Amino acid sequence: MKIQNYKIYGLVLLLLVTFTNCEDLDYDETSFNEKEDIFSDFARQKSFLTGIYAYLPTDFNSVDGAMRAAACDEAEHVSDLSDIQKFNNGTWSAAQPLDNVWNTMYAGIRASNLFLKESEGQEFIEQFYNDNYKDIILQYKNYPYETRFLRAFFYFELAKRYKNIPLITTVLTPEEAVNIQQNSFEEVINFIVSECDQVAAVLPANYANFASVKEVGRATKGAALALKARALLYAASPLHNAGNDLVLWQKAASAAKAVIDLNAYALPSSYSTIVNNNASSELIFGRREGVSNGFEKRNFPIGYEGGNTGTCPTQNLVDSYEMRTNGLPITDPASRYNPLLPYSGRDSRLAQTVILNGLSWKGVPVESFYGGKNGLPIINATKTGYYLKKYVIESINLLPGNTTTKEHTWVLFRYGEILLNYAEAMNEAYGPEVAPPTPGMTALQAVNFVRARAGITRFSAGLSQDAFRTKLRNERRVELAFEDHRFWDVRRWKIGNQTKDIYRMDLTRNANLSINYEIKLLESRTFDERMNLYPIPQSEIFKNKNLIQNTGW
Repeated sequence: MKIQNYKIYGLVLLLLVTFTNCEDLDYDETSFNEKEDIFSDFARQKSFLTGIYAYLPTDFNSVDGAMRAAACDEAEHVSDLSDIQKFNNGTWSAAQPLDNVWNTMYAGIRASNLFLKESEGQEFIEQFYNDNYKDIILQYKNYPYETRFLRAFFYFELAKRYKNIPLITTVLTPEEAVNIQQNSFEEVINFIVSECDQVAAVLPANYANFASVKEVGRATKGAALALKARALLYAASPLHNAGNDLVLWQKAASAAKAVIDLNAYALPSSYSTIVNNNASSELIFGRREGVSNGFEKRNFPIGYEGGNTGTCPTQNLVDSYEMRTNGLPITDPASRYNPLLPYSGRDSRLAQTVILNGLSWKGVPVESFYGGKNGLPIINATKTGYYLKKYVIESINLLPGNTTTKEHTWVLFRYGEILLNYAEAMNEAYGPEVAPPTPGMTALQAVNFVRARAGITRFSAGLSQDAFRTKLRNERRVELAFEDHRFWDVRRWKIGNQTKDIYRMDLTRNANLSINYEIKLLESRTFDERMNLYPIPQSEIFKNKNLIQNTGW
C-alpha cells in the first residue's frame, strides 16, 4: 500500500478523475494549491470531497472491458483475450491479480482520512457576510459524515475481496504505511457497522430540503444503513460464518429491517426502470456517471450499427427464470414449460434483462440464430445465444455522424436488494414464516413483495427452511442479475463448484423459418476453494512484510 506525503501538488494527483461526474457532483479541478488553501476554502473543500466520491465503484466493463458477471455463471464475455477469462481458467494469481482495487480503495481511504483531519475546525470567516453562509456551514458540518460513510464503503469493498486487511483511520507516513498490520475481517466489519450507525444518526434522509443548493447522489441515512445491512449479511454467510452462528443472521436481519422501517423507499411498478434512473423510488444510493456511450459500444449486439457485443448472458441464467403463472422452475414437469417455445410464459424479468432471439432491438428483430444478422459465424457474435439488455440504453445512437450519449447510473444499493437481504437473513435466523422479535415482515412476506412487482406467482406457505433457501437464492439471482451481486454471492455461499459448467443455447433456423433450440455445454471453468477470496497483490506484500497472504495463494 503506497501512502503519499501530501504537500503542495500531491492533492491534485489524489483527485484526478478519469470520468465525467454528474452535474450534481461536479468536480472543479483545483490545481497547484497549498493544503491549507484547499481546506480553508469551502468551494475547494467541496471539490476535494467530490473527488472522494469518484472512488466509488461500478461494474460498467470494470475488468478489461467486461463485467464481473462474465466471471461467474451469469455471463460469458465474447472475447477470449479479455483478462476476465483468467477468472474462468484459473490463471490469475497474487503476481497477476485481477480486479485489483487494493490501491484504488486505499487511495479513497487515504483521501478520506486526510479530509477528516484537515477540514476540521474551519469557519470560512471570509464568507461570513455571504447570503448563503448558513448553507455553507450546514453543508460543511455534514461533510465529515459523508466522508466516513465513503471510507466505510471502501473498506467493505476491500474486505469482501481480501478478508483481513489493514484498518487505517489516520494519515500515515510512508514509513508507517509499509509496516501496518492486518486487522481481522470481524474487526473490519465491526468498524463498518459502528461507522454506519454513527453517520446514519446525522446524515439526512435526502437532500431535497437540506440547503438552498439542491443536490442528489450524496450519502444519506438510508445509504449508511444499507451498507451496514450488506456488511452484516456477508459476515453471517457461510464463507465467514463456518459455525452458522444464528446471532450473526439475526443482526443482519435487524440491519435490513432498519432500512425497511425508514419507509423512504418503494418498489416501482416497472422492473425495467430500476437502473439508469436517478429518480427511481427504489434507488438508495448510486454512482452517477457523465454522459457516455462506451457501455453501449461494448454491448450492443453485433450487426447493429456500432455494436461490438461484450458480456453475454448464459443459458444458466436464462434457465433460472421461472414460469410466470405458476412460479415453478422450468425443470419441474408441472411447470408447463415448452422447450420448443423456451421463452414463452416466462418470468417477465427475463425479457427485461436479456435480449432474446426474435425480440425487437432498435426497432428490428434480433436474429441470434446461426446465420442470422446477429448470430454466428459473424465475428464477435454472441457465444451463448443471448445479448445483454440490462443497463444498456437502447435509445443511444451509435450511427456515424449521429452518435448520441446519455448519463448512466450504477445502482449501489436499492430497495429490492434490501428486501432480499432481509428475507435471506430472516430465513436463516428464524425460518421462512416466523416474524422477527419486533413487529415486522417474515422472510416469506419480504420476498413476495419483490415477486409481486414482477407479476410472478408468490412463494407458497409451508416451505422448509432449506427449500426456501434454494428458491430465495434463485430469486436473488434473477432480481439482481447484472448488478454485481451474483459474482459475490457465489463466493459468500461457497457454491463455486456448482457453477463451473457454462451452457449456451444453440439456435438454428429451419426452411419454414421456425427455430430449433438445443442447449449445449459451452465450457467448464476452473474454481478452487481459495478463489472465494482474492489474493493480496504480491507487490503489496513485497512492500509490507507484515501482510499475510490468503490461504492457497
